[in-house]
Amino acid sequence: MNTTNNTVLITGGTSGIGFALAKKFLSEDNHVIVTGKDERNFLQAQAECPGLETFKADMNHLEDLERLSRQFTDVNILINNAGVQYNYDFSDPAIPVDHIQKELQTNLVGPLLLIRLMLPHLMTKQTTAIVNVSSGLGIVPKQSAPVYCGSKAGLHLFTKSLRWQLEDTGIKVFEVIPPIVDTAMTRGRGGGKISPEALVEEFWNGFQNDRYEMAIGRTKLLVFIHRFLPKLADRVMRNGL
Repeated sequence: MNTTNNTVLITGGTSGIGFALAKKFLSEDNHVIVTGKDERNFLQAQAECPGLETFKADMNHLEDLERLSRQFTDVNILINNAGVQYNYDFSDPAIPVDHIQKELQTNLVGPLLLIRLMLPHLMTKQTTAIVNVSSGLGIVPKQSAPVYCGSKAGLHLFTKSLRWQLEDTGIKVFEVIPPIVDTAMTRGRGGGKISPEALVEEFWNGFQNDRYEMAIGRTKLLVFIHRFLPKLADRVMRNGL
């Protein structure tokens, strides 16, 4: 995969994994656009990374995704990174129903819609990639986040099917499967986290070498255990890390 002179669109790109990806692509002479919901984060991101282009968009709003697809027709690398995770007992009547809607929309439905809207533009480019950021929890779930795990499992399977559908078009379809990463979303959860920058360095090597499904860090071990000892993987992951 060519890693310079691209136009890259990263959803959820003002912090965490998305911002680390943005910095890496910028450092390699690419034009980078990041989306987010809070304009205050744009100023901080641009102060750290001059040249970064920002666009206010919510993955829950179809009209925002349509505006993205109309405005950024030059994009040839689309990275679906935006995500949200809630931890709760699904049977608890006190949990707001919109938690379910937000997780499914942000983690699964939004990325699918954005890909569908961007595909006509991507089809016209010579060097093109779609990168979906899923999760190790989409391979083996944890008890406390059933909707998040289900949404990431859906994204994992969708990405594989889409790769098969597009394999004769020249559009390369990548999946990044992270372990627990030290971001705002995981604050106060688990140990053994890797930094967003460490994730991006491993991603970069795989991206350059067309490794389409990239289990990052300890997720490589999780995938191996799940393949050969699935019950052990369930025991290890059930209560989270």
